[in-house]
Amino acid sequence: MRATLPLTLLLSALLAACSTKGDIPPSKHIAQSGALRVHPGLLGKPVPAELQSEARAASTPAAPAANATANAPADGTIRMDDVGLRTQRSVYFDLNSADIKADFDPALRAHARYLAEHPKARVRIEGHADERGSTDYNRRLGLKRAENVRASLLTHGAGEQQVKVKTLGEARPKLTGHDESSWSENRRADVVYETEN
Repeated sequence: MRATLPLTLLLSALLAACSTKGDIPPSKHIAQSGALRVHPGLLGKPVPAELQSEARAASTPAAPAANATANAPADGTIRMDDVGLRTQRSVYFDLNSADIKADFDPALRAHARYLAEHPKARVRIEGHADERGSTDYNRRLGLKRAENVRASLLTHGAGEQQVKVKTLGEARPKLTGHDESSWSENRRADVVYETEN
């Protein structure tokens, strides 16, 4: 009976502490309405332009981000026509992988069609990696990702002279956190238009 007395006291103290909310101000309570939202990058899906533009604002000029959001519908989804698909300018990869997921094929086809129709247009594919791994490994992985995106664009009709590659490795992260949500945003290759004529 003595051994159960401290356990009973501890249990009652825990229940009493859990049942009182009076010491937590109402503004600190966590409330959520609607369905739980998961960042599409975590699911390996394309990231809508509105989310890309927030992260891109720190690393690129304002004009491309404004252009990307101007072509997206008001609800933030990516239109499935060539103009809308071309606003999707990042291809995301799995950890330690340079394989392009099938989800990104429609957007890459739209970029390739645009390049084929506009021979003076030029793009640079910038390959990125997250912070894990050595600097040399991340630069090589970023280069392989950029080369695979370039190969896809060329396969779908873009001209050889229109597409060049550059690796940045871990040097320019989209998000600077040290968690999976940040790392998934940084495992990417960006299609950067140098000229769109």
